[in-house]
Amino acid sequence: MTSTPRVALITGASQGIGEGLVAGYRKLGYAVVANSRTIAPSEDPMVLAVPGDIAQPGVGRQIVDAAVERFGRIDTVVNNAGIFIAKPFVDYTDEDYDAITGVNLRGFFEVSRAAVGQMLEQGEGGHLVTISTTLVEHANSDVPSALASLTKGGLNAATRELAVEYATRGIRSNAVALGIIRTPMHQPSDYDALAALHPVGRVGDVADVVNAVLYLENAPFVTGEILHVDGGQSAGH
Repeated sequence: MTSTPRVALITGASQGIGEGLVAGYRKLGYAVVANSRTIAPSEDPMVLAVPGDIAQPGVGRQIVDAAVERFGRIDTVVNNAGIFIAKPFVDYTDEDYDAITGVNLRGFFEVSRAAVGQMLEQGEGGHLVTISTTLVEHANSDVPSALASLTKGGLNAATRELAVEYATRGIRSNAVALGIIRTPMHQPSDYDALAALHPVGRVGDVADVVNAVLYLENAPFVTGEILHVDGGQSAGH
């Protein structure tokens, strides 16, 4: 086993949940490759910031190559980057479709494909974690989001498939399905109304998501799991 620190690649890492995940993995002692479309260089020598739009062909491969060049390996990928646009189905535009599928699907596909190839080459297993939404299983007429369900539902299915496909190679695959989380994506004035979507009566915090992802990181017998971090939303009302 190499003495090189384990390495986590995190997309959508410049703010919100991604920023929290970078800090969380550093506390675990991981080196981190942090990606978003625009991300500033880090003063931490164990954090490599790699700007790039994962919706563009070839960028996922470039990020993985940069990670291997800097740190020599990849152990975990957190597919955190995603686009969510809530609007009635007939109001979605072709531009909406291209934007959402570009990040949510191509981004996941290209980053994960390249990273799994690297994990297989290393021969020491690995871990994929994908951030999803509980709306896939608990649709809400007040939050019309067919394109989120189209993409994230597919990612949930791919999460389980990859868990089975690579189980004997030591590569785990899990997802975290979120409710509403307190991030720059939402206006603070909306939180009281959004809290009503959750039986626990509040929105989630970034720390709730980070704790869930790090639980999965430290749970070697867990794979193919869609872990709901949604304040009970998926259970009912």
